[in-house]
Parts: sequence; C-alpha cells; structure tokens
Amino acid sequence: MTTAGAGRAEADRGEKSGIRTALAGLTTRGRSFLAAGVAAAICSYVLGQSDLLRVGLLLAVLPLVCAGVLYRTRYRVAGSRRLSPARVPAGSEARVHLRMDNVSRLPTGLLMLQDRVPYVLGPRPRFVLDRVEAGGRREVSYRVRSDLRGRYPLGPLQLRLTDPFGMCELTRSFSTYDTLTVIPRVEPLAPVRLSGEAKGYGDGRQRSLALAGEDDVIPRGYRYGDDLRRVHWRSTARYGELMVRREEQPQRARCTVLLDTRGIAYEGAGPDSAFEWAVSGAASVLVHMLERGYSVRLLTDTGNAVPGEGGDGFAGASQESADAAGLMMDTLAVIDHSDGAGLSRAYDVLRGGNEGLLVAFLGDLDEDQAHVLGRMRQRSPGAVAFVLDSDTWLREPSDVPGPLDGSGERLRMLREAGWTALRVPRGASMDELWRQADRERRGVAAASGGEGP
Repeated sequence: MTTAGAGRAEADRGEKSGIRTALAGLTTRGRSFLAAGVAAAICSYVLGQSDLLRVGLLLAVLPLVCAGVLYRTRYRVAGSRRLSPARVPAGSEARVHLRMDNVSRLPTGLLMLQDRVPYVLGPRPRFVLDRVEAGGRREVSYRVRSDLRGRYPLGPLQLRLTDPFGMCELTRSFSTYDTLTVIPRVEPLAPVRLSGEAKGYGDGRQRSLALAGEDDVIPRGYRYGDDLRRVHWRSTARYGELMVRREEQPQRARCTVLLDTRGIAYEGAGPDSAFEWAVSGAASVLVHMLERGYSVRLLTDTGNAVPGEGGDGFAGASQESADAAGLMMDTLAVIDHSDGAGLSRAYDVLRGGNEGLLVAFLGDLDEDQAHVLGRMRQRSPGAVAFVLDSDTWLREPSDVPGPLDGSGERLRMLREAGWTALRVPRGASMDELWRQADRERRGVAAASGGEGP
C-alpha cells in the first residue's frame, strides 16, 4: 500500500485572480440570478418602478456576494490517498481510500471531493462532505478495476467549494497523485519436473566444486566444530596447520523465460488476445519458478532482459523472491509489441550458455526463426516452447481445424531440435499446458532410455 503526500487546498488558487476567478465560479443558478437582477434593473428604469429596482439589485448582488465570500474563504484542508493494493492483477479490484483533514481553526462548509481516474478504471468518483469541524477528518473510499494491464495515474485530488445558496463553486486542486499498477493475470502452476529437478537446489545440479579434481580443491583453515573427516592432509602438510576441504557451494538453478513481443507475430488486441495470453503465461512461469527457488530472468526478442541482483542477469541468492517477482511484474505490466522481425538478438544474449531451463512464449514463426530457436536449444539443458498460432486465436473455437501445414511444420522443426513444443489453442489453461509439457518431456526421456535434461 502506498500513501500520497498531503497537499493543501489553499495552495493552488488557479491561474486567474481576483474578481475574474470568483465570477468564473458562478453556477447556473448564480448566473441566472445575476441576469434576472440586471434585467429587473433595466425594466425598472424603463418603466419608472423604483420597487422593481430594489428587487433587481437584490437578485444581482446576492450571487456576487456569495462569489466574493467564497473566494476569500481560507479553508486549510489536507488530503491524502492510499491504495490497497498498489499492484493488482488484471480483472481484480483495488480500493482507493481518501482522507480529508481540516487543519484550520474554522469549520468548513459543504465540500465536494473529486478524484481524477483514467477512463479505463471506471467513472470519476465524487463525494459530498458535510461541514467538517475544526481539526476534524473525513474518510471515503471507492473501487477501481481494469481488464487491461498497465500503469494508471490516480489524481490529482480536487476539492470543490460551494456556498450555502449554490450560487458559486470554486475548485482547488492538490498536487500529489499515485500510480496503480495492473499486472498480468498469474495462474498457479503444478510443481512438475520439466528440467529434471524438483527444486531450485538439488542433487541433479551441476556444481563446480563437485567436478573439481583432488588438486583443484581450495582448502581453508580448520574451525572448531569441523568434521575431522574433511581434513585435507596434503594442504595440512604444506601449510603446517590443520586445513579442511571447503564446503561444496551449490549453484542456484537457473531459468530464462523468453517472451516473443514482435508485432508481426501476433494478430488481434484486447484482454483475450494471443499476446495478452503470452504475457500472462510468462508471468505465471516467472512467479512459479521464483517460488521454487530458481534464479529467473525475463528476456524478450529485443535482447532486453530484466535481471535481478546478479551481474549475469539472474536474481542473486540474497534477493527476496517477492522483490524479484515485483520487478518483473512491473515490467510485464507495461510491455508492448516490438518492431523487431526476428529472434536473433535474444539468441545473442543466450550464446553464453549455461542458461538453465529455457521457457519460451512464441507467436507466429517462419522457417528462419525456427532455425534460430533450434540453435537456442543447444545453449540450454532443457527447453519448452508454447507457440500461439494467430489463425487459431482469430477464429471461433468450433471453426478451428486441425494443425495447419505451416505452423505444424514449425512445431516439428522445434521438436527435432530438442524443444518440448506445444501449440496453444484459444482459451487454453496455462496449468494444463504446463502439465502436458511435463508429460511429453517424460515420454521423450523414456523413449530415449533415460531421464531427459
């Protein structure tokens, strides 16, 4: 939750000044009274009726007096805003809490509170606050909801002052605003063994020290409580003091999530489009892998990565999973189509190898991009691809035929290159596809006579 800094309504008096500001705030009722008063005064002069002149003066002076009194009112009002929560999944609601404090020694009159919100979040909320006593406060709240991910500004808060007769209204604006972040939907995934490992740390992981030979061991001095079976006698004889083998340092399992954002790879728009499904699927995998202890990196076709703490682009072991997930969710909240035509930049980032499990969410592919993905597979011990065919997403589910020749050929090329490649139909469940990918990987591993990568 975030809290906006308090602002004071009297600080913003608008660009106009003096009587022009007061007259600009006249309501329809005030303008009508003023016009009626002027008309009555003219008629009294033409008809020679002095009593009508008194009535005209009363009608004309009343809105002017109300405007002058309201303009010179010195209310000191502090306002604050609190979002609960400040980061919300698409399709979910967030509540905005507004608080008004009268910090002056005089009670206020009737106040109208209004908050500026983008159209996509719903109608503009308005509240009427009765007289607020000196030192008193009022709290109100409203709900916002968006099916479209993004970052939406809330505010600034506006306070409308009204006189008791409704002749004049003046608006005072606060300077602070908050930002509501609408992140992609995240679907819980089953704890499968796509990479041959059950957790972020496991016995199946490659360890640098475990592969080192006897001469490559780096010993350290003996410490009280060390197991004597770990004493390294050759180093003890060399240094003249008791030395023990350094404890094995396990490496954190790595996972790279590749999101294809090419504009030419997707068709359609809106919350139910193929691209939005790919973004939501990437978010689900990122959160799932972080919860299991993996070091996760988000990579796009442009070669841009969202790293964690480590210099190699992966979240370091010291970084909390929640912080890493929040950073990547904020990136996915505003990610959009790229102008790129290929995946070569992403391949250049992965050329270093040792990337761990590679999970890709791909749009339409041509033969060249399928070859690039085949080379990517050589840089990773395990690779899973979810391919979204635009033809199946633009048609109604009942009209979707079997696999098309072009897209089916691309899937075959990926599978021959070692990918566990799945076609994503319209409205598919990410959890079901995740389980299916595990079943296919285990089937391939069983057919080859051993556990797959």
